[in-house]
Amino acid sequence: MSRVKHTNRLMTPASLLVALLTAGISMVSVAQTERLSLPDMGASADTILSRKEEEEYAKALVRQMRAYEVLVEDPLISDFFRDMGFRLASNSDRPDKPFTFVVLNQPVVNAFAAPGGVVSLYTGLILAADDQNEVAGVLAHEIAHITQLHLYRAFENQKAMTIPIALAMLGLVLAGGGSGEAIQGALLGGQAAAEQARIFYTRQNEYEADRIGISTLSRAGYDPAGMGEFFEKMGRITRAMGEGPPEYLRTHPVSVSRIAEADNRAATMPKPPPDDGKPFYLIQARLRALTEKTPDTALQWFDNRMDRADISPAESDALFYGRAIVLQKKGDYVEARKLLQNLLDREQRVIYELQLADLDLESGHDAAAIDRLAGLYDAFPGNHAISMQYAQALLKSQDKEQAQTAAVVLRQQLLRQAQDPTLYELYARSANIAGDSVRAREAIAETYYLRGGIHEAAMQLQELAARDDLDYYQRARITARINELRLELAKMGKETP
Repeated sequence: MSRVKHTNRLMTPASLLVALLTAGISMVSVAQTERLSLPDMGASADTILSRKEEEEYAKALVRQMRAYEVLVEDPLISDFFRDMGFRLASNSDRPDKPFTFVVLNQPVVNAFAAPGGVVSLYTGLILAADDQNEVAGVLAHEIAHITQLHLYRAFENQKAMTIPIALAMLGLVLAGGGSGEAIQGALLGGQAAAEQARIFYTRQNEYEADRIGISTLSRAGYDPAGMGEFFEKMGRITRAMGEGPPEYLRTHPVSVSRIAEADNRAATMPKPPPDDGKPFYLIQARLRALTEKTPDTALQWFDNRMDRADISPAESDALFYGRAIVLQKKGDYVEARKLLQNLLDREQRVIYELQLADLDLESGHDAAAIDRLAGLYDAFPGNHAISMQYAQALLKSQDKEQAQTAAVVLRQQLLRQAQDPTLYELYARSANIAGDSVRAREAIAETYYLRGGIHEAAMQLQELAARDDLDYYQRARITARINELRLELAKMGKETP
């Protein structure tokens, strides 16, 4: 399984830029039961960015996040919150809007929505939540800001709708240059975007996002009380710390009246069927195990949490699962296997099977890992996490036949996850081992592209196009992709390669 890189709590220039970007383009709040129609307002705000421009902006923003290695790309974690986001978006007032849901590996309690429908959750917020309804409440609020065009309407009213976007994106691009002068300019640009955003935010926007977000939350089958509960939690954290409010409240101030209104609205809505929330607790435990600063710190947290009297059976199992991941990281394979097998004996879950397969692979039991993953792949052929781990296991031995099988598995996933650079990395390895050097080089180029290196991707393909052994179809495919990349570089104002 892919690992999540731990982000140092001391803010680097890159992580600081992400924080500034958040302040510059984020908005949060929450909602009511029946669907509400958008105000007409001539629908002009809806035309500030076309559908194609929204999608291009979203892809560019995610590429920049990847370039700074701040995205959590573990497939089990990222897929869980993406699915949660789309479950909410499909029950929103604008299910037709494009959305992209990501998790940022930043240990602060925050979330933000950006133009193009990008909604980001910070790991600090996920780990601070008591249950899935609180996280869903935050997502529902962010989705409401997007569906109600709050940011676009602000741009329209200011007659300068592209300035904050340009500043934020320019800041990220400049920081990639690495020079102190460029980073300083990026920081100034980020601060300007943040100042502009503070002008944009209105109390009406926040109340509207609260109202519509709660409605979305309820329609999607989550407990609508989750939104108010999370706001109250932020207040408790502030009082306990005796410091300034969490980042979430600095960018999205919450008053006592807003909390009361959210609670009152939630009380009028139907309660969802009982749900122990176990899938969320498992993912939350996985996130903590993979992102804590040290394995010992993580083990101590799990032990302290287990000692509490209010732990539910669902959360208790999740804590054992988290402990197993940490013990595996420490090299204690015997104890990790014992915990995972006990969990699996009580309940069959894919997430336990995948961790056991990962343990087998790491401890040298490759055949057992491949057999387990092959069975899971046959049972769930479209599952992203299973496919990724199965391909990784097949590639470990560098066997040509197994690499060909991995390539088939990965090509099927690329049809569904075309924006995942890790998929292209694995596909490049499989194609190279299988003897298809052309496909391998093309996949490497796409990896560069999806991690923000457009120029590097174009150079890779130009070198490939210079080969004299390409057939007609290979050359046509590569040339077409080079032209697409040149067009993107031209739009960015960069010299074509």
